[in-house]
Amino acid sequence: MITMKAMLRVLLFCFAMSEAGVAQTPDGIQWMSMEEAEAACKKKPRKIFVDVYTDWCGWCKKMDKSTFRDSLVIKLAGEKFYSVKLNAEGRDNIIFRDKVFHFSESMRANELAVMLLSGEMSYPSIAFLDEKLQPIQTHGGYADATQFHLMLRYFSENAYKKKSLNEFSSDAKR
Repeated sequence: MITMKAMLRVLLFCFAMSEAGVAQTPDGIQWMSMEEAEAACKKKPRKIFVDVYTDWCGWCKKMDKSTFRDSLVIKLAGEKFYSVKLNAEGRDNIIFRDKVFHFSESMRANELAVMLLSGEMSYPSIAFLDEKLQPIQTHGGYADATQFHLMLRYFSENAYKKKSLNEFSSDAKR
């Protein structure tokens, strides 16, 4: 007969194993602030991608619920990038590369978002930065998991230095 103490041990063991499983199975991208990504990049250089979004953007929410929950996207993003979420309309100051970026009333956006998107304020947009925190490229509009995974590969493999994303995409399909 199983004692109450033995039953409790089994339940605690099962709970511990399920918790360990949860910790090893990420449920999304591990997001950082711009400041955190810059500090991390100084310690261990990696490319950064910045998800520039707004609270009212439906396509941004769709990317959060699908694209950024895809296991292949999560894996590659976690291995090769620092991932930043930047609310373009956020009013908090952001310090990046020793400069303070403020909210711009005239642009109705934070100056960092304006800089990263070269003033073309469409959402969602993804800005890619190199290991030295320099902008590489920006991609505007919704991207499903397959498209976004391809973009992550394109930048992580430095293919952007040799060919366009369309050329890389064509090569990947062969």
